[in-house]
Amino acid sequence: MAKNKLVAPVVKWVGGKRQLLDEIIPLLPKRITTYCEPFLGGGAVLFSIQPSKAIVNDLNTDLITVYQVIRDDVDTLIELLKKHENTSEYFYTIRDVDRDKAAYEAMPQVEKASRLLYLNKTCFNGLFRVNSSGEFNSPFGHYKNPNIVNEPVLRAVSNYFNASNLSFYSEDFAITLDRVRKGALVYLDPPYDPVSDTASFTGYNKGGFDRKEQIRLKEACDSLTKRGIKFILSNSATDFIKELYQDYHVTIVKAKRAINSDASKRGAIEEVLITNYGTE
Repeated sequence: MAKNKLVAPVVKWVGGKRQLLDEIIPLLPKRITTYCEPFLGGGAVLFSIQPSKAIVNDLNTDLITVYQVIRDDVDTLIELLKKHENTSEYFYTIRDVDRDKAAYEAMPQVEKASRLLYLNKTCFNGLFRVNSSGEFNSPFGHYKNPNIVNEPVLRAVSNYFNASNLSFYSEDFAITLDRVRKGALVYLDPPYDPVSDTASFTGYNKGGFDRKEQIRLKEACDSLTKRGIKFILSNSATDFIKELYQDYHVTIVKAKRAINSDASKRGAIEEVLITNYGTE
């Protein structure tokens, strides 16, 4: 299937991989029967390679809803996005909808998708963040002309989804990995191991991803290896991660992180790309 350059991330997501694509793509095996991404987020790698068959997952149910709505009802979604206003008062009204859990759950899926995309385009620094109750809590961004309705990209992504065999899930990563068969490639982009005590960010989904979870993920990678399934994993280049995956191929890469409240801390930092196979 020919790749469409308009197929690109529709959300700005913490840890997005656009600026690491030049390092990740050369590591891909030449032949992939099925692509699997258990921590989808903004989906930069998925949209770059545009596999015809894929299993994708994210624990953030609202994010998966966005992708399903783009696949199933992009026309209604675009019309709803056109109705949003770029004002502080309107922003906080839309943001606080999830404070009433019953009312939020009763919202049609397309309205939930429209809300998330609107908040993502207009909140401060495009930082999708929820509190411990699962409520969106990023402030208004005060952008002059945010691109709330990126119609060409939304339609291109919708066309790609409908032309391909993609399965969407919102479940624990281990369940998703159990769905994968030999011949597939798994790309793992979990919440990163924090480089300092104050650097951790797991607020795009209530709960967290601590070192116990990192170890559980590594054990899942060991299982993939035993099953003959290839994986690529990205993470921060902490001593903990490098030691945890010392039996695998570990490549150090430089990545520029754009999301940080302190602009001076948005420079290049070291990350790792880990595989259980040599480059072909």
